[in-house]
Amino acid sequence: MIRASDIVKVYPSAGGAKRVLDGVSFSIAKGEKVAVLGRNGAGKSTLVRILAGIEQPTSGSVVRGMSMSWPLGLSGGFGGSMTGYDCARFVSRVYGREWCQLCNYVEEFSELGRYLAMPIKTYSSGMRARLAFGISLAVDFDCYLVDEIISVGDKRFQKKSFDELFGRRKDNAMIIVSHNFEVIQQFCSAVLVIKDGKGRMFEDKRKAFSIYATL
Repeated sequence: MIRASDIVKVYPSAGGAKRVLDGVSFSIAKGEKVAVLGRNGAGKSTLVRILAGIEQPTSGSVVRGMSMSWPLGLSGGFGGSMTGYDCARFVSRVYGREWCQLCNYVEEFSELGRYLAMPIKTYSSGMRARLAFGISLAVDFDCYLVDEIISVGDKRFQKKSFDELFGRRKDNAMIIVSHNFEVIQQFCSAVLVIKDGKGRMFEDKRKAFSIYATL
């Protein structure tokens, strides 16, 4: 189980301290899928970064009782001089995955071809996202963090990504930031709605969306 307890995140600003998250608590068990809803600037992505360990909360804690991915599509940790193959090789070493299998998966999934041997600084933002998504899915995590990344690429690639995530990994836990009611209704068991830094969990997904519509 992954448990977030009383998460508070405060950022300094010119106008004084800004409290983005104010005591958010929830848990997710193995195989569960929880959606996160909130208006722009509500703190959804901040919460995802804290869950992933990219940022630390100002107070509160996250207990990770199962393996968790970084946010799917995150490419901020890639050095510009590294090639796509370099990034994949680095991840294979860090997570103890067999290099050939991981490399084959990234080649097939990302569809970047010869660009995998080129520096990341030559990639477009879409190519970076394809590489990051492919590397993320090449490692089998218990729980995946999904931050609206299914919008990457053309419709064919989006469908491929969707099928890979919600088809082959249908039994994995997921925390999904999305405004797509159909996806949430079909795949998620609960919805965390964030407003004014507070988080409230709903098992009734239609009620969660009705409240979200009034934010």
